[in-house]
Amino acid sequence: MNTENETATRYGREFSDRLRYLRNKKKISAREMSIALGQNVNYINLIENGKRFPSLQGFFAICDYLKITPSIFFDSEYFVSEFFESAKKTENEKKELRDFLETLSTEEISSILNLVKVFNLHSEV
Repeated sequence: MNTENETATRYGREFSDRLRYLRNKKKISAREMSIALGQNVNYINLIENGKRFPSLQGFFAICDYLKITPSIFFDSEYFVSEFFESAKKTENEKKELRDFLETLSTEEISSILNLVKVFNLHSEV
């Protein structure tokens, strides 16, 4: 049988993961969300890292901000299906890219690789 602390830790991780997932899905920074909720700039980071948890009122404010209901926040089917749909799409795109690359010459592949390296350098700046 799990102790209260073990149960809180397990569900706390799930809560943190769901919050991070939903926030990232909406392309909102943790800092931006914290400020919008009228909290310290580290508020959401602390929740996502399991160092703090919101009050019930805070949780409702988080749901309102994300424009979801509390039941959707905790809906495993919604969370899992969204995650796997995204992963499935990514895998399909990777396969499509591999198939396309197989049709190219060595010179064309080299040119594409150089272009990707240029984009990667710009993203690091």
